[in-house]
Amino acid sequence: MTSEQPYAIPVPKGYRVGPWEVREPLASGAFATVYAGRLTGAEGPDRPRETALKFLPTGTRTPRQLRHLRDLAEREVDVLRRLRAPRLIRMYETLTVDDPDHPELDGATVLVLERAESSLDDVIEHTPASVSGPALLSQICEGLHQLHHAGWVHGDLKPANVLLMKDGSVRLADFNLAAEMEGTHAYAPAFATPDYTAPELLWSEIHERGTQIRPTADVWAFGVLAHLVLTGTFPFPGGTPEARTDAVMRYARGAEELRLSPELPDAWREIVRDCLTRTHADRITGEALLRRVEEAAGLARSPRLPRLRPRFWRRHPLLVASLATVLLAAGGTMGAAYLYVNQDDGVPAYTALPTESASKGPDGKPVYGYHRCPEDHACFFSEYNGNGKMCTWQGDDADWAAGSESCTWAATAPVRSIFNNIADEREKHDLVYWRGTDFEPAGADRRRMAQRSGCSTVNSMGNVAGRAAPRSHQLVGSCSTKTVLWTILSLFG
Repeated sequence: MTSEQPYAIPVPKGYRVGPWEVREPLASGAFATVYAGRLTGAEGPDRPRETALKFLPTGTRTPRQLRHLRDLAEREVDVLRRLRAPRLIRMYETLTVDDPDHPELDGATVLVLERAESSLDDVIEHTPASVSGPALLSQICEGLHQLHHAGWVHGDLKPANVLLMKDGSVRLADFNLAAEMEGTHAYAPAFATPDYTAPELLWSEIHERGTQIRPTADVWAFGVLAHLVLTGTFPFPGGTPEARTDAVMRYARGAEELRLSPELPDAWREIVRDCLTRTHADRITGEALLRRVEEAAGLARSPRLPRLRPRFWRRHPLLVASLATVLLAAGGTMGAAYLYVNQDDGVPAYTALPTESASKGPDGKPVYGYHRCPEDHACFFSEYNGNGKMCTWQGDDADWAAGSESCTWAATAPVRSIFNNIADEREKHDLVYWRGTDFEPAGADRRRMAQRSGCSTVNSMGNVAGRAAPRSHQLVGSCSTKTVLWTILSLFG
């Protein structure tokens, strides 16, 4: 690297961080530089051979700069540790550089991430108005929906922060401006990329904790990005970001109308208009936006996201962990799919990590993990996070070996994860699963209801603790609190 190259943190090729060796630079921004990484030790599920190493300079600079850079790094690490979704970039681990002989690197935070092939920036630069644009936009919107559903705002959605993987799938990345919702707002650092900044943020007051931001700011950015991908132009006139920002301000104040490119297809024109409304309250959000985008792209609906548990579980992780410990100690089979507890830290998780061994669905799109589970089905998997072999049902099955849908692998291997994707409008939509056949505990001992493997509420997915080996399952009206307490009491009866 030469001194003229604008790297936020220059790292020489061949430099070692833990088991990773730095290779060529991939990208650089104002706050970080990303390098190709190569594993020097043994590979594993969480240590692939090729990765991306994101260096954040959190160990140098002035004290004020240091606090600021650490805040940005902590935001990104917090998002990637707590949220696990197929459309968000995966983080394998974090490292801190300990190298006093290189003060420019000493103390830097390194994120070990999935390796992408390119970014949406590259696609726009080389193939404007790409024919693959609608499919890419659908995946971007799906990622936003996953992020917003979990209670976070991205805060910096733009082409450079949309990554394309080897299989053509999309990942959202760069979460150093992300913020967790607190009621109707979140608080993000007072930074923005002008062309993708919602008008309400251009004149917003900066509080002590940062700028107030809503998910609708990401929706505005998505509208700008969709117009750019589909037409090769920005939706607001001007030859520079400053000129286009002025045009946005005039539009937001009602001085100008929104004039979209005539090249924008009609179906997308209405979507972009509903994203680029003058006020945040009028913007389309959530699943409604995702479904319209998928329809405009001509793609099948993505899986519904599970219903999140109340924040009680996040506020009282020790109580949840204690309850899980009692259940596991007594029966050894009650798992995270029942209590919906992430076994790492007691914080609810809402979806699965993707894998690289993706298969293809009927429409040619990659299908992996929980995404394989059809709508209105109950799905059991032989591996964690919805991976491995899968068995699916739309109703009860009193005997997995001899019933309507056989699940032969379960006879010799435990169930590791579950997705209750049954339609919630059904009267019976929660899922009880049993170690015996005919909806009975093993040995038909009705006093030992701990031998019931568990119960998964509608729209929930998660990993199962212990070595649960269900042989039958049944749809019920509710996995109620009363049922949970009765099960605990029965363990000591």
